[in-house]
Amino acid sequence: MFRVEDMRERLDKRPFEPFRICLTDGRTYDVNHPDLCMLGRTTVHVGVPESKVKRLVMRIDQCALVHIVRIEPINGHAKRGASKTHRKSG
Repeated sequence: MFRVEDMRERLDKRPFEPFRICLTDGRTYDVNHPDLCMLGRTTVHVGVPESKVKRLVMRIDQCALVHIVRIEPINGHAKRGASKTHRKSG
């Protein structure tokens, strides 16, 4: 299980370094600003921004920490926002 302390450390890092959350079902969320995440004890809520307005979210997705398989840095070529490769399941 990914620990909430690990996520908090990434969000508090200064300067902030964008990262990608990878889930067990293959979904990913690109986090390009720390304001796009809110932490709970067992979940992280990720704001999925509107494509044209930085930090204006169109929805908030909940991810259980037990389903995070890895966190990886985003290089400078990633798209802005929190869902470059996000697939909505359902």
